[in-house]
Order: sequence, then C-alpha cells, then structure tokens
Amino acid sequence: MKKISLLGATGSIGWQTYDILKEQRDAFQLVAFSSGKNLEKTREMIETLKPELVSVQLEEDALTLANEFPNIQFTFGAKGLVEVATHPDSTVLVNAVLGSVGLESTLAAIRMGKTIAIANKETLVTAGHLVMAEAKKYKATILPVDSEHSAIFQSMNGENPKNIERLIITASGGSFRDKTREQLKQVTVADALNHPNWSMGAKITIDSATMMNKGLEVIEAHVLFDMPYDKIDVLLHRESIIHSLVEYHDTSVIAQLGTPDMRVPIQYALSYPDRIPLQNGQRLNLAQIGQLHFQEMDFERYPALRLAYEAGRMGGTILTAMNAANEAAVSAFLQGKITFLEIDETIERVMQAHQNIAIPDLQTILHVDSETRKIVLDMVK
Repeated sequence: MKKISLLGATGSIGWQTYDILKEQRDAFQLVAFSSGKNLEKTREMIETLKPELVSVQLEEDALTLANEFPNIQFTFGAKGLVEVATHPDSTVLVNAVLGSVGLESTLAAIRMGKTIAIANKETLVTAGHLVMAEAKKYKATILPVDSEHSAIFQSMNGENPKNIERLIITASGGSFRDKTREQLKQVTVADALNHPNWSMGAKITIDSATMMNKGLEVIEAHVLFDMPYDKIDVLLHRESIIHSLVEYHDTSVIAQLGTPDMRVPIQYALSYPDRIPLQNGQRLNLAQIGQLHFQEMDFERYPALRLAYEAGRMGGTILTAMNAANEAAVSAFLQGKITFLEIDETIERVMQAHQNIAIPDLQTILHVDSETRKIVLDMVK
C-alpha cells in the first residue's frame, strides 16, 4: 500500500484525488493533507479517510478542527504545507495546490527522496531548474499529473528519448475557441468559466481560455522532458480525446487517448509503474465520437501562448514574473477589475519592464513573485 500526502485537497485536482483515494483504499492510504478555507470538504475528508495530519490556511480553523477531531494533528499556513509534504510516513506527495505557494513544500519533499506527483504547473514554471536539480541530487521521482504531460510520459514509456523528434501538446481551445479577438471585448467572467470539455477550477479555466494554460504546459514539458522549445508544438484539438502525442524521428507518432477525465492521469501517477482499474471510469468509444478535429495554433489569436514561449526561451526570473503577472491578472478579471483581453496585456507589460536574472535561487524567485504581484495590483486599481 502506498502512503500519500496531498497538498491542495479541496481544489479541483485535489478533490478528484480524494475521489480516487476513497475508492482505492486497498492501494492507497492518505496520511496527510492540506486544504485552504473549505472546512466542509476538509471535515468530509477527515471523516472518510482519517489522516494523521491536516493543515489548513488559518490558525483559528486549525484550532476549531482540533476540538472536533482530537485524535488528529492539525497545523496551518505555509509551515503546515511543508509539514504535510514531509510527513515521515508518506512516500508519495501529490502537489495539487494552485500557484507558486507549493514550491517550498515540494522542494522539502524532494530532499526526503519522495515521489512527487505534480499537478502544480507554477512550481515547474517558476523554479523548474531548482526542482529537477534537487530531484536528481536526492534521487526523487517526478511524475506528471497534468493530462497532457501524463500522455507524453506514457507515450515515451519504453522508448529512447534520443529518438524523439518533437512533443505535440493538444489544446481544447477553451471557452472562447470560436470567437475572434474582437468578439472577446465583451465577454464576462461567467462566459469564460464555461469550459466545453473539462471540469476544472476557476483559475485553470480562465488560463485555458487565454491559452496561458497551454503556455505553462509547454514550459513544463521543457522542464520535465528536457526538450528544446523548438521541438514542442501545440495543436488545437477540440474534443480533448488525444491528450498529447510524441513524434519519433522514424516518423512514428505515439499518442495517449481517453475520455476527458482528470482522474485517469491522477490515478496513473499514484499507481505508477502499475495500472489499476478506474472506478466508474467512462470507456472511450471512438465509433460513437466519429470524428476528431485538429488545427494549427494562432499566436495572434492567443498572445498568452506566444508570451509563454518567449519567456521559456529566455529563462530566468522572467518565467516567475510572467507566471505571477498571470495569476494576479486572472484574479483581477475574476473580481471584475479588468476585462478578459486585459489579462494578456497586463502580462506583456510586466514582461517588457522586467529586468531578467538568468539563474535565480529560491529567495530571488520568491522575491520576484511577490514584487510582481504588487506591480499588477497597482496596475489594476
């Protein structure tokens, strides 16, 4: 039985991880998890899976829960994330928190040699060079949870990486894939949150609509698979059936297909190198689907994707600045402070003004992240 620590348990990926853990109790045991402020979901997880340690965002919530569940240890805040990540009994850490808050706790778990199932794009985007260097040093395994990177990982199984010609990451196109830039001027938050294929959290759904989500995935793929940006392509694929592809230099293309269900890559990361049956999983019926559609990405239509490629090729702290600007701009859009199109514009302004540092350490990354968010807050007032 694998023992699991889970960061971001009450978010979209975390809650689907919980769904797997409660259905696969013979295979996995949850020993520690972190949640934010959602005490209702936190209580349900505690009652169902009875972990040893739980971290919440606020100290007062930790005290409240400690009175309700006296046999469980509670902690809170940034310190709590590290305690969950480094729980001595867990061998696998699932990082499903949003944003760069998962960085320090992930590095702490890597230094204990744990397997990291990573669904947190921002950790790899802002500090991929640190994460992979530490993983190599401490012999920690990094397994992708994103459906696209899981698909690439599965399509590379048993192959020699030197034979790879390119990686092809598929993109649904998000909520506004049928709209022009001109038509996007009037879209609302509710419009943006209406994703055609996937059920995801608000931030990721907005990122999917701007295509920043795919830009972050391109950077992740570069980090995870040590692939140059010129060999990473993005392909618009409306149905989200082919999750990504790997082309080899003999012209063979290997892809991973399946219905749009995030539990599949989550469970694969947990069970790897084995596979176990997915409870209540929907089988793929290609005859019923009938057709699959593809088209090239338009960088004019999706400037966020262009900006991500530019930041990736530059490297350094501009990756942190781009990511922090995006998080802050998306938050401002969700709060009604800026328009949808101003998300891209805000990111580009931040990147143009940024003084890049080529090989940042952790403290520099955290400083740039914090300062960039302040800059965006001033911009959107």
